[in-house]
Amino acid sequence: MSHFVVERFAPGAAAETFEPGDFILTHHHHAVSRLIRLAQKIRGRERRYSYWSHAALIIDREGNLVEAESKGVVVSPLSKYEQVEYHVVHLGDSADQRDREQAVAFALNLVGKPFGYLDLFSVGLSLLTGAKINVAYESHLTCSALVARALERTSAIFDDEPGHMLPADLARHYGAERPTPG
Repeated sequence: MSHFVVERFAPGAAAETFEPGDFILTHHHHAVSRLIRLAQKIRGRERRYSYWSHAALIIDREGNLVEAESKGVVVSPLSKYEQVEYHVVHLGDSADQRDREQAVAFALNLVGKPFGYLDLFSVGLSLLTGAKINVAYESHLTCSALVARALERTSAIFDDEPGHMLPADLARHYGAERPTPG
C-alpha cells in the first residue's frame, strides 16, 4: 500500500531529505496565483486545499526542481523557496527508482517549453460551463499539470485529467492539508 508523507517547512527552514520524484507545494502572491486559488475555491471540492497555488517536481538529491512558471518551464533550486512556506510531498513506496527516473526524465524533457496558458483557459472554461473542455498544447503545461503528468510515470492514478489539475488537486490526492494559521 502506498504511503505518502507531507512535510511542512516554515519560512527560513530548508528541506534536506527528499528523493527525485517527490514534489513541493507552495503558494505565490502574484496575479496568476490569485487566479489559481480563486478557481480552486470556485471548483468547491478543493476549498480546503485552495491555499496552494504552485507545485514543482524535485529532480535530484541536491534539491533542484523542474517547475512551470509564467515565463515557461525552468530548472530552479529548492533554496529559492526558503523564505516562504512550502510542503514537500514524499512519495514513499508508491514510486520505485525506475518510476522516479521516468518522472524526472519527463519533467526535464519539458524544460524550455512555454507555460500552459491555454490549459488555464481550459480550466476556466470548464469552471464556467461545467463541461470538460481541453484546449491546449500537449507540451505547454501549468505547474500542477507538469507535476501530475510526471507522476503518471509512477503508480499515480488521478481522478481528473492531469492537464486540468490544479495545485489543490495534487494536495487533495496526496493529503497535503493547508497549514493551520500561526
